[in-house]
Amino acid sequence: MSEQEIPSRLVFRVPQVSILAALLVAICATPVAAAIPALAVIYLLPVAAIVWIVRVRTVADASGLAVRKVVGGTTLAWDDLKGLLLSPKGTVSAVRADDTRVALPSVRTRHLSALALISGGRITDPTPSADTDGDTVPTTEAEPVHEPGSEAVEQNTAQSDSGESDDPTAEKSESARTETRSDAE
Repeated sequence: MSEQEIPSRLVFRVPQVSILAALLVAICATPVAAAIPALAVIYLLPVAAIVWIVRVRTVADASGLAVRKVVGGTTLAWDDLKGLLLSPKGTVSAVRADDTRVALPSVRTRHLSALALISGGRITDPTPSADTDGDTVPTTEAEPVHEPGSEAVEQNTAQSDSGESDDPTAEKSESARTETRSDAE
């Protein structure tokens, strides 16, 4: 089996077929714009969508990342990056050495292995490799993060464990948990 070929650059963008959706909106807006001439401004929405689809992208190559927005853009060298910030929604942002963040349009967490490959090892691939067992979970020595709402959850848990709950359904749910455990055994 031959070794995998590494592309010279990767382009992350909204699929160009999305332009058809914007054109469909323009066609559907035609009766409204024809009925009331002042509403011809409604054509600006599909035009703005087309400009956004064509313009916004992230290009990754051996030298770094090029982030292009509707107006303007930013070029980031791999050596100038401190790392990548992953959001719970799956979006990715680049973090510069001075801790400023640059959003990477159209880059998602599923693209991290491709970014690691094109960066030449400057960014590590967080996904498990094919030679490791998929059932193992990596362990870290991280301390739990206490967010503002997490303390209330811990207090409620402590009350339900001590049996001092005022909620009459708490006894029912405890007996249901016990029945479920005995059924599982």
